[in-house]
Amino acid sequence: MTIKQVAERTNLKPHVLRFYEKEGLLPEVERSQSGIRRYGENDLEWLSLICCLKNTGMSIKQIKEFVELSQRGGETLRARCEILREHKKSVERQIEEMRGHLEKVNDKIKHFSGQYEAYQGKDGRRGAQEEAG
Repeated sequence: MTIKQVAERTNLKPHVLRFYEKEGLLPEVERSQSGIRRYGENDLEWLSLICCLKNTGMSIKQIKEFVELSQRGGETLRARCEILREHKKSVERQIEEMRGHLEKVNDKIKHFSGQYEAYQGKDGRRGAQEEAG
């Protein structure tokens, strides 16, 4: 696949794909004889993982470390699992924090909805006018 095809398929801009390659996150992208990038299914798998890790808060530096360990083979499996376990803990903390924020938002919706209903009830004419308008 060309860089344009991969960009369309992954919703990543071509300059982002080039950046990932330059940073060593996609170190083995093949090239044609004329130097045009040719992405394969393995590259798409890596992009999927890179996006997942990045979108859940892992830094480019950490992702690069993970990729470098992966390139060294089976001897690094334990270290890679540990990186992912630590990242999983971080994601779970983020989810819990977001749940707390969501609870606060829901409380405020309930609070303001109650105030709005009370406001509408105080002035029955206003509610009737707004419903008709």
